[in-house]
Order: sequence, then C-alpha cells, then structure tokens
Amino acid sequence: MIGLNIWRAIGSFFSNVAFAPYNFFRGINNSENWWTANVFNVIMFLIAAALFIWWFGQLMKFSKDGTEDYN
Repeated sequence: MIGLNIWRAIGSFFSNVAFAPYNFFRGINNSENWWTANVFNVIMFLIAAALFIWWFGQLMKFSKDGTEDYN
C-alpha cells in the first residue's frame, strides 16, 4: 500500500506541479496572436543563435592562434 501511494504522489507531483508551465503554454497556443503563442520558441532560438555565434568565434580565434590540435 505504501509503494502504491509513493507512485501516486510522484504522478500527482508531475501532473500538478512540474508540468504546470506546459499547461500555460498550451492555453496560449489557442490565442489569436502568433507572437504570444511562440514567444518561448523565439527566445530559445535567439539564445541558440547567440551561442552558435560565440562558439564559431571561439573556433576562429583558436584557429588563428594555431592552438587547435588535429591529432
């Protein structure tokens, strides 16, 4: 009985607490404005693009210095 209650508590936690932000975004998805529905995706894309540009800059810096090891 205790083991069953532990699994129910874990399921309740994930259903009611951990996935609550996804319920919020699911409700926004039905809105009329495209930007409000996709603001999270746009922010994640901008972060990924900025990190890619930084990473590419680091590759170019190490390539110019000759410290890149190709073994």
